[in-house]
Amino acid sequence: MDDLGIVGLGLVFVLVLVSYRGMQDPAYFARYAFEVGAIRYRRQYLRLLSSGFLHVGWWHLGFNVLTLWCFGGALETVVGMQNFLLLYFVSLVGGNLFSLWLHRHEPRYTAVGASGAISGLIFASIALFPGIEVGMLGIYLPGWLYGFLYVLLSAYGITARRDNIGHDAHLGGGLVGLVTAIGLVPEILRLNYLPILAIALPAAVFLYLLLRRPAGRLLGNLFTSGHHYQTVDDRYHARKREDAAELDELLKKISDKGLEGLSKREKRQLEELSR
Repeated sequence: MDDLGIVGLGLVFVLVLVSYRGMQDPAYFARYAFEVGAIRYRRQYLRLLSSGFLHVGWWHLGFNVLTLWCFGGALETVVGMQNFLLLYFVSLVGGNLFSLWLHRHEPRYTAVGASGAISGLIFASIALFPGIEVGMLGIYLPGWLYGFLYVLLSAYGITARRDNIGHDAHLGGGLVGLVTAIGLVPEILRLNYLPILAIALPAAVFLYLLLRRPAGRLLGNLFTSGHHYQTVDDRYHARKREDAAELDELLKKISDKGLEGLSKREKRQLEELSR
């Protein structure tokens, strides 16, 4: 791949600068990290973007910067500076929106990192460059196979939930990057349709299962029907937990800014939740 262009270099500079500040200042890190409760109940939508410039450590940051360096130059050359920025940021926000949807009932769920944006660049590269090979340390796979395995591993990680990796943001960002690349260069659907299908088909199946069997994710198996435990009582208790989380967020805002810091809608919500 080509060396980074001016936009890619600018992104690297900002990533390093913001990540360093976050690693040195826990309050700064907490203020701008992705947090479901803060986004849903306190409308801190900036976190959908700002969290992508924070990292938990130098290894985390270094891996994302290295991947950006490997893929960014060629993409910026092909699609142009403005479209490269568009591709990067819609992948970042799209991945976080997918994560927000998946964890919408987990107000304390937090995450940071540019991996959603980076995944979008990788999937866009697989779509835009026929015959591309992806890998590192001398181990390279055909782009279609890498994309296929990436979707499968992300789907497993999202369902099993056995580590602290944000597989949902990775997959969401990757798919948004793929769709954006197709929108920018529609002819790749004809010229490079097999790698695109290798990513899109398993992703479509996984998203279908997520929608049809949401309880399966909680059980760690999307092929397991959740009807046997989604009883009226279960739904009632789930709603109570969500109400309690919303109330906690409102009380936290009152503690920080006082009652007058609440909007009219939040005051009505507080009244309803306090009954």
